[in-house]
Formats: sequence, C-alpha cells, structure tokens
Amino acid sequence: MGGEVALDSLLTRIEAGKSPSAEDTPAGEGEWGVLKVSAVQPGRFTARENKVIRDPALVHPRYEVKRGDLLMTRANTEELVGLACIAEEPPPRLLLSDKTLRLHVNTAVAEPKFVQLALVQPVTRQRIQVLATGTSAGMKNIGQDQVRQLCIPNVPLDEQRRIVAAHAAFERRIGALESMAAKKALLLDALVERLVSFSKEDLVHLEDAGVAIDAGVTLGAHRVPHLRPTGYLRVANVRKGWIEGDIAQMEAIERDHRRYSLTPGDLLVVEGHADPEQIGRCAMVGPEQSGLLYQNHLFRLRFDDVLPEFAMLWLNSQAVRTYWKSRTATSSGLYTINSSLLEAVPFPRASRDTQDRVVGVWEAESRTLSLMRQRIAKLRLIQRAVIEDLLVRRTGVSAN
Repeated sequence: MGGEVALDSLLTRIEAGKSPSAEDTPAGEGEWGVLKVSAVQPGRFTARENKVIRDPALVHPRYEVKRGDLLMTRANTEELVGLACIAEEPPPRLLLSDKTLRLHVNTAVAEPKFVQLALVQPVTRQRIQVLATGTSAGMKNIGQDQVRQLCIPNVPLDEQRRIVAAHAAFERRIGALESMAAKKALLLDALVERLVSFSKEDLVHLEDAGVAIDAGVTLGAHRVPHLRPTGYLRVANVRKGWIEGDIAQMEAIERDHRRYSLTPGDLLVVEGHADPEQIGRCAMVGPEQSGLLYQNHLFRLRFDDVLPEFAMLWLNSQAVRTYWKSRTATSSGLYTINSSLLEAVPFPRASRDTQDRVVGVWEAESRTLSLMRQRIAKLRLIQRAVIEDLLVRRTGVSAN
C-alpha cells in the first residue's frame, strides 16, 4: 500500500444534522442542546459549545452525538471550515447542527481517529480551503460531495493503529501539562481581576485613551502566496493574553507591509469569531511576531502613553467581557464587532504608577504559566511533526 485514497472509499455514509430554534446559552443538566460550529476544534471536541433547545418538539434524537463520532464542520470561516475531531466523551442530549457532519467510517478498513488525524494535516487543510465555496472569507461551505473527494494517505490498518497510538502518547503528556496550566491560569485571572478593579468614575471610552485602531488585511484569492509570501497572524493565533500556533502565509506587496506590519507592543483584538465568547479577546505582539501582518478579523491597537501590557489585561477583564456580551452581532453564524464598538469600550484612566504596579505583579506571577505554555507549544510542534512525517512517508505528499 501507499500513495493516497479517496475519503469516500473509507466511509459508509455522511450524515448532516438539523438546526432547530435554540437559545444562545449552553444546555443544562437534562436539557437538549444543538452544537455550534465552535464545538469542533482541531482534534478536540468542546461540548460546552452548544445552544439549548427549549421546545421538545424540535428535538430529533437520531442526530444525538455519540461517543467516538467523527465530526466535521460544514460551514465556518475560511480558516476553520472542514475542521474535524472525534467526540471522545460527549455528554448526553447534544445534537448535530446542519453545519456539522458526522462521518461514518468503515472500521474494517480504517480507524476513525486515523481519518481525523489525516483530515487536519496541512496538505488536507489546504485542499479543503480550495474546495470550500462562498462569496467571502467570512463564511465558507464545503459539501458532502467535496468531502468524499478528499484524498488521505493509503495506510494499512495495523499501521494506522500505530500512528494513532503515537499521537495518543503525546496527548497524555500534553493533557497533564494543560491541566496544570489551566489551574494556574484561573488563579492568575482572579489576581488580575482584583488588580484592574476600577470605579465607573475612573472610566473613559477607549478612543479617548490615545490609541490608534486599524483593521487587518482582507483575505481572498489574490492573497494566495505566490511571488511574495509573507507571514500573517490569524484569529486562531490570538489567544487571551498570548499568541501561539502556526504562522500562515499570504501574498503581500510593499504597501501592505507599510500599512499592516506588526511591531512589539501592538495589541491584537479578535473582531470576528463563530463563538461569541471569543469576541474581543486580546494579545500583545512580541519580538517573535515583529514584521508579520494580520488578517481582517483582527484589530490592531497602538497606544501613545498606556503600557500595552496594562491595556491587554484590562481588555481581557470581566468588565470588558460583559461589555462585549451585550453588543456582539452575528451574520451567517459569524459573530462580529466593529471599530465604533471598540472605540466605545470602557477604559480606565490609570496613572503610570498604577499601570507599572499592575503589570509588575502580573509579570511576576505569570512567568511560571508562560514557561508551561512554551513547553506545551513545543510538545505540540513535535507531535505535529512526528505525525506529519509518518503520513508523508507513506504518500510523499506534503503541504510545501
């Protein structure tokens, strides 16, 4: 065996769900919910990303997510459409939406987890983005026929299982570190909330805090890297307080660099996301990202006199989260904000001494967490390289 095989030859069928009327709040115990597209992350199922269904007549149990289901997003942003994951331990009463597909794998010839790993490889992700249709980068779609056409490595079943086992060994180690980091992050968040507690009298609009706000590069067919490939940051790179992940490439000219180039201390704020909870999250550009560009679903903030670290902590605070929750809007499943709403964000008038004190405490307490995240990122990088090498060795096809 070797080379590639059409995904259709490894499946028995593909099933789409339905999207009944639902409230934009997660289902509670004993309630039915329908999945958001944000429930399907690269290799990870996030069960809390669902909307509660209040009317029992709208519940169709045949679409309930089962343990071990291979799920794929049918519709999402350009960079997220076609993501796949395994629902390892889904809670009961969660339904597929019409934007999620359930891929039924013929287990006589393929391991569902192996298929999922193949679907998230860079070469397959590139193919999915080419096949996806839609009038803008904001929301793309991929149909069942296009999914069946996808090619993945043609690997014997016993070797598939060895690849899955290698991936699982990394996951166990990474999972333990992520659990430790999550506990540390909760403690740090609580500390920061106490540090950035200000009265209403101390707040002004962000636009009055001496800041320049600029949207990023609009993606499209003309941005496919060709003659002048340039790295850029996507929504997926901007986490709450840090930047991570692979750097994508786009075609850029000199004018783009003058207008969109990032420098250390710039802040990036998420403008568009399928999950309203992620709107407005903020991270600071470091030396490693200097010179990169940034996409149109991000805003760049440059302050005159405010410490960027202080501004980032405030923009990620619960006070600003509450502001965004009351103002985000959605179009075709993508939640967005605009520059006017960002300019109106409440922002504290804090002295430089206060800013220095807040940032100093935060930096001292966050060093351990930063080292843990660096270690996790390194393990993820090694894991991806190992799995990609095992798959490319079978096909000779890479994303480069």
